[in-house]
Amino acid sequence: MSQPADSTPVDVDALNHILGVVEAFRAFDSDGDGSITVQELGGIMASLGYTVTEREVQALMPGDGLLSLAEFVEMNTQSLQLSGLGPLKAAIRGLNLQENDVVTAEELHRGVCDLGVELSLDDCREIVGAMDGDGDGAVSVEELNLIADSLV
Repeated sequence: MSQPADSTPVDVDALNHILGVVEAFRAFDSDGDGSITVQELGGIMASLGYTVTEREVQALMPGDGLLSLAEFVEMNTQSLQLSGLGPLKAAIRGLNLQENDVVTAEELHRGVCDLGVELSLDDCREIVGAMDGDGDGAVSVEELNLIADSLV
């Protein structure tokens, strides 16, 4: 598929960092309920060699004691310059998807390219793969919006 003449490149390194954060979250969320508890975070920190008390771990958590994927991504991308991902956010928002839609890597690639964002099919496969919690090869609009929400 040819790229539009006015295509905008995406900062793939920053995108890969975000996708790595999403994959780490999935690994930390040992029970797969979509949030990390104090116990799960403490267990991960201990497995990485940190000696922390439950109180210290609790201090890292939001008030409800559960860390959502969006909160985890925000925590781990605060220091990054994500301005090179703005066009991708606009493209994801411009896909005009319905709440119950799912998107494959091929559909995401076609959609962002049609909206003028330069992103390879392999990059789209990485996005879908990182977000695909159930392994069906597609990502829900809700999951895709989690990526868009973390982009500048």
